[in-house]
Amino acid sequence: MRKVIAVTLILLTAGAFICAQGAQEKADETQVVKFWYHFDNPETALNPLIEKFEAENPGIEIEAERISWDSYNQKLLTAVAGGYPPDVAQVKLWWQPQLVEMGALLPLDDYIAEWDGKDDVYDKIWELTRHSDGRQYYMPLQMVILYLYYRADMFDELGLEVPETREEFLDVAKKLTRDTDGDGIIDVYGFGIRGARGGHDWWGTFVLSSGAQFFDENGNSGLTTPEAIAANQWFIDLYRKHKVSPPTTPSDGFQEIIANMKSGRTAMTIHHRGSAADIEAVLGDKLSAAPVPMGTMGSWTSFGDEENAVFAATKVPDAAFKWAAFLAEAENNALWQKSSGQVSINKSNASEDADRFLKATTDSAPFAGVLPAHPGVSEFVESLWPALMQQAFEGQITSREMMQAIEDHFTE
Repeated sequence: MRKVIAVTLILLTAGAFICAQGAQEKADETQVVKFWYHFDNPETALNPLIEKFEAENPGIEIEAERISWDSYNQKLLTAVAGGYPPDVAQVKLWWQPQLVEMGALLPLDDYIAEWDGKDDVYDKIWELTRHSDGRQYYMPLQMVILYLYYRADMFDELGLEVPETREEFLDVAKKLTRDTDGDGIIDVYGFGIRGARGGHDWWGTFVLSSGAQFFDENGNSGLTTPEAIAANQWFIDLYRKHKVSPPTTPSDGFQEIIANMKSGRTAMTIHHRGSAADIEAVLGDKLSAAPVPMGTMGSWTSFGDEENAVFAATKVPDAAFKWAAFLAEAENNALWQKSSGQVSINKSNASEDADRFLKATTDSAPFAGVLPAHPGVSEFVESLWPALMQQAFEGQITSREMMQAIEDHFTE
């Protein structure tokens, strides 16, 4: 009897050991991909895509962390400098030069060459996201092209046409800026300017299309030419001279310009398709969209991209790329855009039944541009431009001084 008990105990112990060993081996085989992402709208859900990926890729787990946009860039740079970045992160194109200079990114060319989905991504996206050294560090995620939002009902009320040039735009903005209740106080402003961080795209629409350029064909700065300074002055005057934007303009950020459109405080602003559902839920058919007005030298709007990057410090590069590639595949990318409200990067997801917001996006694609591939772009966007723009709006510096400071930043 004792022998039977002893044998039973040995078998149970051995079985437990084998099970524990098997569980440990399974745990050791599991690769965890840490993924950082952000959205303008915090209710966006990523779980269905993660569940789908993990079901299709046993042995890989996605550990996703949503980070507020206000702290996203700084947190990412701090993590890179400290040697603990995520494996994959949602990134902006203007961060790429700085991240490459830091040696933070894993080149993806070899992976992409073997990826079956590469030919379904629009060629222009590959072109715009390729770094100046010829390498591909980013996996496309979504097209974010900025256009003009406008109150169609106010345009109809005043008999206005959608502006196609900056002269027409100023005329329309002046007519839309009015006291609607007769109390002597302006309650509707023609144009909502994002004067705080992120507003460089509003600035670029009118300044980069009217003679200013970061670098000319010879690599020299084109920011302090008479044309560039005049273009910047024209933009400053929208607020200071013509007063077609609210008094809060110097500090208005994303939340404010969207809230002002929804409340009727502003009649026009610039943003992308990601805001359409939110504003349309309040305004319905009163809201419409069109490409931004043309400047004196042509048209320019921001290709305000979103991509994913795999970081060089990752210990699971193959799994990390699989996740980034998964999000770039047509079926999954369509699900992502359903949540983000943006435009798919895939040719096969194109639809002929475009709503007015998608049409404004695609109509703007031919003249969508990006900021230069320069390590100073990130600081320009994140801190320099907002500080200088606020000072210019408040009359503390001149247009020339503002443009000279930007030129010095990029050339010194």
